[in-house]
Amino acid sequence: MSNTSLIIAERSRDIGDFLVGRLIPFRKKRMVGPFIFIDHMGPEKVGPEKYMDVDQHPHIGLSTLTYLLEGEIMHRDSMGTAQKITPGSVNLMVAGKGVAHTERTPEALRGGKESLVHGYQIWIALPRELEDMAPEFYHIDRKDLPSWTEDGASFTLVAGKGFGKTSPVPAHSELFMVSVETGKDYALDIAGNLEGEIGICVVEGKVNACGEEVGKGNMLVSKLNDQCALQVAGGSHLLLFGGQPLEEERHIYWNFVSSDPVKIEKARDDWKARRFPEVPGDDTYIPLP
Repeated sequence: MSNTSLIIAERSRDIGDFLVGRLIPFRKKRMVGPFIFIDHMGPEKVGPEKYMDVDQHPHIGLSTLTYLLEGEIMHRDSMGTAQKITPGSVNLMVAGKGVAHTERTPEALRGGKESLVHGYQIWIALPRELEDMAPEFYHIDRKDLPSWTEDGASFTLVAGKGFGKTSPVPAHSELFMVSVETGKDYALDIAGNLEGEIGICVVEGKVNACGEEVGKGNMLVSKLNDQCALQVAGGSHLLLFGGQPLEEERHIYWNFVSSDPVKIEKARDDWKARRFPEVPGDDTYIPLP
């Protein structure tokens, strides 16, 4: 069976079974399942003169999922959470009706030290009936995520359901996120293992799809739900993500996501008027763009 997919690069292109390009959202495909935004951080050196300091900013209508490959980030939010994230663990912040947070290099990595930060920050749109839920925060250690090997490939179920397993990371809709690392060439066929729309991020290495080689930094989106076959080169690292698409269109402005544009306008006004809850002990503020 040929793959029916998309690759997402800076200029997305169609290679038959896949769209290929850089990240979502992009012109031909704005969401993959409930995933609405993926930001690749780094790899980038921080310190000794410049550290990661993302000041207080808001979110509504989504969950943020932070997944690091290298480095550490300190998360603080308006719920009072203070949690350091390390490689392979997961921070999930459910913004719901509104939350503010900061992301910074931890104090232990400051003071003239140099370190590397590399990972992904991902937004997952909440179902319409949960967009106004109370904010929540979860941290799941790497050791608590389902992991297994198959024919020289290592798998970790980061979030959701897949391959007959369930991640302890709470999912508010039908979704999946899976890390795959190959020690040798590997034939990846996910038919019967993952359900819904399918995105594939090539973190390292390369894959062969529909007779075309796709290297790291690109993303592929399958045109077929529930099935996808690729040849993955040894020494590669992929992130598979997706799930069942949400029924309603999602509107996005800055850090706000909603099925209702009126809620986004209200969030804009609330942030400008400083009516959002604030991170305890932090008076920083990123203005509305």
